[in-house]
Amino acid sequence: MNNTRAASNADHDVPTETPSTDEDERRIDPRNQLNELTAKEWIVETISVWNQRGLGAGHPDARIERQHPAPFSFTDVGRLIRYFTKSGQTVLDPFVGVGSTLKACAVDQRKGIGIELNPKFAELSRERLTTEIADMFSTVEDQQVLEGDARDILPTLADESIDFVVTSPPYWSILKKEDHKVRQERLANGLSTDYGEDERDLAKIESYEDFLVELTALFGECARALKPGKYMAIVVSDFREKSRYIMFHADLARSLEDVGLEMRGLKVLYQRHKKVYPYGYPYSYVPNIHNQFILILQKPKKK
Repeated sequence: MNNTRAASNADHDVPTETPSTDEDERRIDPRNQLNELTAKEWIVETISVWNQRGLGAGHPDARIERQHPAPFSFTDVGRLIRYFTKSGQTVLDPFVGVGSTLKACAVDQRKGIGIELNPKFAELSRERLTTEIADMFSTVEDQQVLEGDARDILPTLADESIDFVVTSPPYWSILKKEDHKVRQERLANGLSTDYGEDERDLAKIESYEDFLVELTALFGECARALKPGKYMAIVVSDFREKSRYIMFHADLARSLEDVGLEMRGLKVLYQRHKKVYPYGYPYSYVPNIHNQFILILQKPKKK
């Protein structure tokens, strides 16, 4: 009976599963025009919740990153850069801060353009590129730090010259607050608590609605410089203004539709290492916000 079944299966050419090899797992699909990831690597990065991957406060390379009041880990931005670009392509960050995006670009052989209003942070970006990157295959020389107001510099970039935009913009007036966290983690250690004194700083705009208009217009300029079909990733957080909870990520996503950027997805970046503070105790509910959102947007392809 067993022999008959075996013959029957052979006659009907029943397919059998072929185990994948190491070579198969390392293979990049030739149809993949977006990045240089294998299928396995691609799938992992599409998960909608990421754990933040910082270096840790004690790491020697965290010294400069900690100088910024709202640092963006280069390990997290590196994941986005590797997913949305190929080697040699150009990445733009209009709020580069202390250069996390440029460091990630250098490590992963991309060309980076970073714009920074604050001269102190711009200089720290340059220092970071010269002191934190020892990889002989890195492309430090391909990284640009452009000092000034992004609203003035972005119009000088050529149309459709950028392969990917990634940034974390100001969260309006969130840095004006002097709460438990600011006192314990920033003031006590002599670290910056805001973006500086320059009146051109978007965080100094009094009205949230006016701030959103200015920020949307700025991202509209980024979209102009972005190639059709390419992506933009914006890291933001919701926040409170007095008793009002502001869903910044949702407001910005809706507003960016007006400048031709279409939402393709939303990631939650879980900041599991952040401390918990007694906000609101013992009177009212005030959340400890331990996540950021990553808006994934795309400039539509030309028809």
